[in-house]
Amino acid sequence: MNTYLGIPRAAPDGMAARILLSFLATAGLYYVNIMPALVDGLKQGLHFSNREAGMVGSLNMYGGACGALLLALVVRRLNWRRWSGRLLLALVLLDLLSMAAHTPLTLMGVRFVHGVVGGALVGLSFSVFARTPAPDRTFGVLLLVQAGAGGLGVMVLPLLVPLVGTAVLFAALILFSAITLLLLRWLPDYPVRAEAADTTAPATVRSRPLLLSLFAVALFQAANMGLYAYLIGLGRSAGLSLDLVSGTLGVANWIAMLGAVMVVILSTRFGISGPIGGGMLLAVVGSWALLYSHVVWIWVLANVAAGVAWNFVIAYLLGMCARFGQRGSGAVWGGFASKVGLASGPMLGALVLGESQYGLLIWLMLALLVLAGAAAMFPAKNLDQAA
Repeated sequence: MNTYLGIPRAAPDGMAARILLSFLATAGLYYVNIMPALVDGLKQGLHFSNREAGMVGSLNMYGGACGALLLALVVRRLNWRRWSGRLLLALVLLDLLSMAAHTPLTLMGVRFVHGVVGGALVGLSFSVFARTPAPDRTFGVLLLVQAGAGGLGVMVLPLLVPLVGTAVLFAALILFSAITLLLLRWLPDYPVRAEAADTTAPATVRSRPLLLSLFAVALFQAANMGLYAYLIGLGRSAGLSLDLVSGTLGVANWIAMLGAVMVVILSTRFGISGPIGGGMLLAVVGSWALLYSHVVWIWVLANVAAGVAWNFVIAYLLGMCARFGQRGSGAVWGGFASKVGLASGPMLGALVLGESQYGLLIWLMLALLVLAGAAAMFPAKNLDQAA
């Protein structure tokens, strides 16, 4: 059917389809976008320690990595629309179970399974992204949706937890999944493209650049999430109020949408290596500035700069993975590498942070950013030369 409830399905190459696909992918990882609110909410509402709350978030994302890996092995045999609906329903059930879990070990287990389901949904979505004519732009729109919804979440949810408890965190995830389940009906069909249509990179040079691209994705995501998950605690330790900290994170997420907008506008017009290099530099500067978070204007600008760079660079990195893969497999493996990085960042943070070692945390994540930039340069220049 080309219509649902009398409304036509979105055109496969149009902006509406990119937005709907972005909602589908975001539903599987919305907990990532509100990770500071989730970690701080578990600390405030259930009295978890920094390490316990960080481990819940990490296991949620490690589950996502497992789900993405499982999906990568079977993606070619799945009906993406049918399985997307099933996975969304499973996410709703697991978020309901999360509301009833009040001990660290129980919640770690439930959230790990939730991550597996969500990771599979994201991987399935990414395989469809790779069938669109411009994967970079589709990933850019994805980041717009994530930044908008994530900004609202980190601005509002930390203020609601003291009033209504941690259940509000999982209620927000349920609401997003329910909305996505409805929107799924208006997505067009995306059949697998013929292999001959994929001419964006020579087949003889795909293996090594793809591996380096995946390595860059994992390191870049680990560095950013390793800081992002603990930003509320960082701001509070610097003497900033909760209202200022949560408000800053929310607004910074919305301003960071500019990074995704720039990707949608620029795509590969000026190559890939130049934008990635510039974005990496901005990410390093923004993260380094967090060492001076006690200065309010530096705190605000650092979060904005890091957020813009995160949205800008990751779209190009995931787009590279999609270009080097075949039949959507590169995009799925990119999703797996992303989940590994997103999970490993908070895990490393939990190990080095303790209750107040935020300076050590920042320096560790800066080192990961530098390594990510180095790993990304060869595959990016490879694509530039092939263009």
